[in-house]
Amino acid sequence: MQYRKDIKSGNDLSVLGFGCMRFPRTLGSIDMKKTEQLIQSAVEGGVNYFDTAYIYPGSEEALGTILDKNGLREKVYIATKMPIILTKGPDDFDKYFNKQLERLRTGYIDYYLMHMLTDTASWERLHAWGIEDWIAGKKKSGLIRQAGFSFHGSQGEFLKLVDVYDWDFCQIQYNYSDENYQAGVKGLKKAAEKMPVMIMEPLLGGKLTVDLPRQAAEIWKKADAEVTPAARGLNWIWDQKEAVVVLSGMGEKNQLEENIRLADKAAPGMLNEEDRELYCRVREIMNRSFKIHCAGCNYCMPCPQKVNIPGCFAAYNTSFSLGWIQGMQQYATSTGITSVEPSGPSRCVKCGKCEAHCPQHIPIIQSLKMVRSRMEPLPVRCGLAIFRRFL
Repeated sequence: MQYRKDIKSGNDLSVLGFGCMRFPRTLGSIDMKKTEQLIQSAVEGGVNYFDTAYIYPGSEEALGTILDKNGLREKVYIATKMPIILTKGPDDFDKYFNKQLERLRTGYIDYYLMHMLTDTASWERLHAWGIEDWIAGKKKSGLIRQAGFSFHGSQGEFLKLVDVYDWDFCQIQYNYSDENYQAGVKGLKKAAEKMPVMIMEPLLGGKLTVDLPRQAAEIWKKADAEVTPAARGLNWIWDQKEAVVVLSGMGEKNQLEENIRLADKAAPGMLNEEDRELYCRVREIMNRSFKIHCAGCNYCMPCPQKVNIPGCFAAYNTSFSLGWIQGMQQYATSTGITSVEPSGPSRCVKCGKCEAHCPQHIPIIQSLKMVRSRMEPLPVRCGLAIFRRFL
């Protein structure tokens, strides 16, 4: 395992961090046995940074329980996040923070983030509520070691947020599919001058692995069939010295093992000009194929009308990257369009709840209209109407 220095604290952080949003689940609940095995193996492999959040269902409890049970708390750094989307006033700061300490079974948080800080207006609201004094108090008492923010917004707003407070670190979405998306490479380089930068969604929610367009997959295969698409995604980020920790949501043992092997060789400057040209070619293909930039984070869920929003978007993108037939097969599976109560875009009532929660700021309502238009053209709708008469 390679480690990179946190220039603010002096901590040596594993270049591979464990993203805890996608712990393995069985029947909707976190599979504690499987998750425990993964966490133990990760620590044994040198991973020392674990990232969770208040709003990840069951994640904080699972992580805290497993670390406590196995005596691992002092061997790792825990990062978790204040749910500012739920915070209505200063009294909520301690309410959520104390609950997180309880869930995580710990007396302190190593890396504490303001979750989904999207713009300076959001920070100004927190500032008016006294967040700076609150952070200072928690740091003085040792309850918070490092304070930062996770970002989902425009590059311009990110560049402003970097300067509004003396942050200890930040976390951004960053991958090779779009160097200028959200904070982008410009934001990464500016922030890295002041603080360590943690990277989330390095594989765009898995879309840079299993959902690659055929042409993109062929480019990687032809270049070197032994290097997996996951390795391509992670190596692209590790090549950049500004990225301190790359978070990966590893739900399977083979994913963890591969990523640890890759992290052992991770180094700035590991890519050459030929490699970079391949990334440019793949990026061009992906930008033509991925019409809706959804990472499948599920922040928009559950939908009050039971629309499977991430499923709709994934199938829609697949219809362009792998063809309409395969996209339609995925759409039928994820939305149950042949059932009595399908979970497709036709159920949307434009309430806007999803858009308020989307960290990617996707115009979800309009995008669902696009999905229905492509995936349920008139002939399909007529066929479904006839079919449902017999259900």
